[in-house]
Amino acid sequence: MKKYLNVLRKCPLFEQIEDDDLLKMLKCLGAKVEFFDKKYTIIAEGNRAKYIGIVLSGSAQIIQIDYYGNRSILGGIEKSQIFAEAFACADVESIPVTVIANEPCEIMLIDCAHILHTCSNHCFFHQQLIFNLMKDLAKKIVVFHQKIDIISKRSTREKLMTYLLMMSKKMNSNTFDIPFNRQELADYLEVERSGLSVEIGKLKKEGIIKNDKKHFTLM
Repeated sequence: MKKYLNVLRKCPLFEQIEDDDLLKMLKCLGAKVEFFDKKYTIIAEGNRAKYIGIVLSGSAQIIQIDYYGNRSILGGIEKSQIFAEAFACADVESIPVTVIANEPCEIMLIDCAHILHTCSNHCFFHQQLIFNLMKDLAKKIVVFHQKIDIISKRSTREKLMTYLLMMSKKMNSNTFDIPFNRQELADYLEVERSGLSVEIGKLKKEGIIKNDKKHFTLM
């Protein structure tokens, strides 16, 4: 596990936990690492929630597919970020989303029950771990409400501009890169790709934005 320390130090789940304690903790929690190739399913919709995942390398996406086969991207997961924690903490019988590898990636899986229930060793850093988990869940709720704000807009143009303004604020710059290609952005905004391309073209022509693939500038 030592080779993953640089990544795990940046993981919000292990904030304020020293390296030596972290290594002891991972052993105590029974953490395991698995490799997933590009487009491979890490967690499948319908499975019981049990594990919390941490991206050690590569990236992943949380998606949802409706009855008609339409795909919606709920969010991206980058290196050092965690996922599935809300479902695992709630111990839901059937996960309503699917997590897929966006590229070849290594994932650390930790049984949530080992986090929520302290072990017989009474590790003093376990309370910090639980606090970090609750803090992360609170932040995810904020992000969830931001997504609702975006997709609740009536038009493709409003959805796109709301998203771009949020990204600009997050990056503290009017020039930034987004984590999605054109199709993925359409899936995230829950709009048609063709309509999205038309709106991006109009905004560029009107001098409101500049765009080159994933790179955007708000004028």
